[in-house]
Amino acid sequence: MKNQPPSVVTATEASLWMELRERAVAAAQAEPVLLPLLERYVLGRRDFGEGLARRVAERLADSPSEAGALARVFDEVLARDSQVAQQARGDIRAILERDPAAEHALMPFLWFKGFHAITCHRLAHSLWKAGRREMAFHIQSLASAALGVDIHPAATFGTGILLDHATGFVAGETAVVDDNVSFLHEVTLGGTGKTRGDRHPKIRSGVLVGAGAKILGNIVVGVGAKIGAGSVVLTDVPAHATAAGVPAVVVGQSRQDAPALDMDHTI
Repeated sequence: MKNQPPSVVTATEASLWMELRERAVAAAQAEPVLLPLLERYVLGRRDFGEGLARRVAERLADSPSEAGALARVFDEVLARDSQVAQQARGDIRAILERDPAAEHALMPFLWFKGFHAITCHRLAHSLWKAGRREMAFHIQSLASAALGVDIHPAATFGTGILLDHATGFVAGETAVVDDNVSFLHEVTLGGTGKTRGDRHPKIRSGVLVGAGAKILGNIVVGVGAKIGAGSVVLTDVPAHATAAGVPAVVVGQSRQDAPALDMDHTI
């Protein structure tokens, strides 16, 4: 729109967007066949938010017209709720710090399903908070079908979330995840029955949750705890404890203050 003042761009935002553009230029030179994709999401976009909206919309949509409609909705969300893009940038940094498969920022931005899934949830959650619940559920449904990740739009996630591989990740309506948490694939943050109200887990900062773990009920996994792969957690886990088994029991103390950052899955 004309006559709008320029948006305020933080140093962090500018740095990440510059990095993405530099990587996109290098990728286009190395693989010219990727140039249309790189133009569509990075080189032809004015900023991180616009590129992100288009990339996520096209991952969800079945047609160009649907992708365009979704991108317009996402543009509106990003213009109204600056926290969505801020958290997305934090998620990319978390991926780069914790996932050795992520060589540079362009990789999660364009291709990592876990990053796209948590971004879809952030957009849906913002719509949910704004009272647009039908649209929020629509985004959730599209993301579930396209990405194999099902997160209720009311669930709350902090910044610096890693969904590694992501396939099969599920989080229920009243789940709460604090900052700097890492999940492997097929993790469930679920309820234990049909009772309404606050019925899903609360995951505190620094927690590492192994592949296939099921954390069920309105329980708390404390700061810096570690959940072993394949475990079924039905009771609270103390801070900095390691829990494993079916049902899970505390088997020791974590050797790290924040296992999510170290990604060490040993028990």
